[in-house]
Amino acid sequence: MRVYVPLTLSGLAEAHRTGELGSGPLLAYAVTPALREWYLSDDIEELEYAALSRAALASLRLLAADAGAARRRVVVAADVPDGAVSADPGRGLDPAALGEVRVTGPVPLAKAAAVHVDAADAEADVAAAAGALAAADGGDDDAQFVVDGAEDHELLWYATQEIPNLVGLDD
Repeated sequence: MRVYVPLTLSGLAEAHRTGELGSGPLLAYAVTPALREWYLSDDIEELEYAALSRAALASLRLLAADAGAARRRVVVAADVPDGAVSADPGRGLDPAALGEVRVTGPVPLAKAAAVHVDAADAEADVAAAAGALAAADGGDDDAQFVVDGAEDHELLWYATQEIPNLVGLDD
């Protein structure tokens, strides 16, 4: 199963250092039945893009919680065994949890298929969105507009071999 793991650049650097995205359980996003129902599509590429977008929002939440992190969203697409993934049925239709899954075991970085990262020109909008996230969650429409501004930036695709360059280890 393809999962999308939200990270920060410092989290990606740690994954590169240790060789794994985490020992589990890890929060990730995937094409779940609830996501399929919400998105109303049978196109797997569209559904995977929706899961990636949900992971990008979760990455923004990580940035909001870590003022020192570089203001670029990071999502790692990885392939894990179906049995290693579970969804909380109680949160399945919660709009905030659409596509959310838990990966129960370790996820070796070698299982990563690709890395998706904001371009440098997105940093100002991502920083503003991270700062506005709490207010947006509280129902502030102006703050939601700022958060949506970060979503206007497409994450760039990188091969896993490019991780050292992304985290500044290959200068």
